[in-house]
Amino acid sequence: MKKLITSLCMCFLVTCTSFAASSKQDLQSRIDSAKTVLEQIMSAPDNSIPTNILQQATCVGVVPGMLKGAFVFGMQYGQGVVTCRTGHGWSAPVFIRMAGGSFGFQIGGQATDLVLVAVNDKGFQDLLKSKFKIGADASAAAGPVGRAGQASTDWKMNAELLSYSRNKGLFAGIDLDGTSVTQNQDDTNTFYGAPHTFESILKGSVAVPSGAVPFVRTVAKYFVEAKKQK
Repeated sequence: MKKLITSLCMCFLVTCTSFAASSKQDLQSRIDSAKTVLEQIMSAPDNSIPTNILQQATCVGVVPGMLKGAFVFGMQYGQGVVTCRTGHGWSAPVFIRMAGGSFGFQIGGQATDLVLVAVNDKGFQDLLKSKFKIGADASAAAGPVGRAGQASTDWKMNAELLSYSRNKGLFAGIDLDGTSVTQNQDDTNTFYGAPHTFESILKGSVAVPSGAVPFVRTVAKYFVEAKKQK
């Protein structure tokens, strides 16, 4: 019974958060959490994103604590931030939502951190869409991890996006087929205090707000350094 109640609460929470408005403080916390997630993942070179993928990356999305709940049918929901490589560094961040579902007899709930890496221009263009579905509108693959992943080249031919998850300290590639990625324009407008298109932000036309500088610098620390090693 306790598990049943937990699962029902998870489903209710997922539904409610889909429509809840975020405050500027909520958004700052989301960006700070994204920075922390990335730092923790990249602090273990043998169990992180391989250098050759860091070199190829055009955009990086981080979704801290994505909620996954299940009672007969499963659902997952999370909110995160995305920054893209520009001609003068990494862009200011935009806010996204990720949601999906699966059917089958299942019960339980958990929270996991997600990282989404666009590895070519097509992946970048996907993130400029108001909404797309991984696996249907955008080809994706579970990303290789660690130095062993350096030898894998299949993703170069078959994927626009590479996806990763971290749960209870374990970092690994994950299949996110069927998951929808949606621009969160309301949260983006709230954070910037004025309306800006995703395209103008991700192409570097909007200055990085002070609250987002630590996150963008963290991305640059790992992804720019890898680019220099190419």
